[in-house]
Amino acid sequence: MKVACIDFEGVLVPEIWISLAERTGIDDLKLTTRDIPDYDELMGHRLGIMDKHGLRFKQLLEAAEGLEPLPGAADFLAWLRSEFQVAIISDTFHELARPLVAKLGCPVILCHRLEIDADDRIVGYHIRQADPKRCAVKAFQSLNYEVVATGDSYNDISMLSQAERGFFFCPSDKVTRDYPDIPVARDYDALRAMFAAALA
Repeated sequence: MKVACIDFEGVLVPEIWISLAERTGIDDLKLTTRDIPDYDELMGHRLGIMDKHGLRFKQLLEAAEGLEPLPGAADFLAWLRSEFQVAIISDTFHELARPLVAKLGCPVILCHRLEIDADDRIVGYHIRQADPKRCAVKAFQSLNYEVVATGDSYNDISMLSQAERGFFFCPSDKVTRDYPDIPVARDYDALRAMFAAALA
């Protein structure tokens, strides 16, 4: 049996924080794990910017709710779910992912939690566990599943490396230069072909 472990933002849906940046005009919120590989550093940056500008969780949630899955993502995911057991393994947060997951037919998603105070300020976050993407793959492997994985950025490297097969989907040039041995798919047809080959 094979399990497909796939990233969320950048693979199935647009980047939520970039959507917030575009809505607010705050370019500093456009940074993602493609720019700052250390997730704690990135989240500290994001929450600091939100505090500085008086942004609340409501605005971030509205940015998520206003997004649609990437063109072709729903069809790709439907095909993938017909051939594999599928788990989305993401560094997003349940509170933000919920509206987008619903638009994709409510697949399984493993991600983190935000801490929101009574004034709707995001005051912290809770990571599901250390190195969560690698740990998710190892957990499936401990159940005698083979894992085929895809992601787009630095925070996916441990997942792609741990899996029996791992592919990039539309990564930045910098990511591919840093990890030239990981195969790259530039569209869903190519990604589907890579997953189909893994079934053979």
